[in-house]
Amino acid sequence: MKLQHLTKRFFAALSQKPPLAEQTAEVKNTLTVSEFALWSAMPPMDQRHSIVVMQRFVGLYATATKFEIRAALLHDVGKMASNLGVIQRVIATLVGRISKSFSDYHEHEQIGAQMLQKIDTHEITWQLVAGDSKPELQTALQALRQADNI
Repeated sequence: MKLQHLTKRFFAALSQKPPLAEQTAEVKNTLTVSEFALWSAMPPMDQRHSIVVMQRFVGLYATATKFEIRAALLHDVGKMASNLGVIQRVIATLVGRISKSFSDYHEHEQIGAQMLQKIDTHEITWQLVAGDSKPELQTALQALRQADNI
């Protein structure tokens, strides 16, 4: 299953096309101003992916709160710290943490949560991005991980 997921992600990531204007407008209406600024700094491949994950997440978890939906949109924001392109991400996935940027890529959940804490994102949002194991977050976290398994 992981290979299929990674293969789909790879081919989708090859395009540098930004999300559609109406998709970006929906994201802007969902996130706070600070969160939207951070989301806007993500590469187009990650922006498009986050929209797909958010849509799947809402379909899987119809009672999701706005904070949980924001986490779906921001779940990969920490990948920006690694500054890796598509091919480098594939290599990082295959070889592991052999450099600082590859380690940052593998630790993107924690890095993303820290980035969100710095802009005063609601704790539910950054805790879900971090993959926090609190019992009250487990249903949302499971739905988020399932939605991300594209």
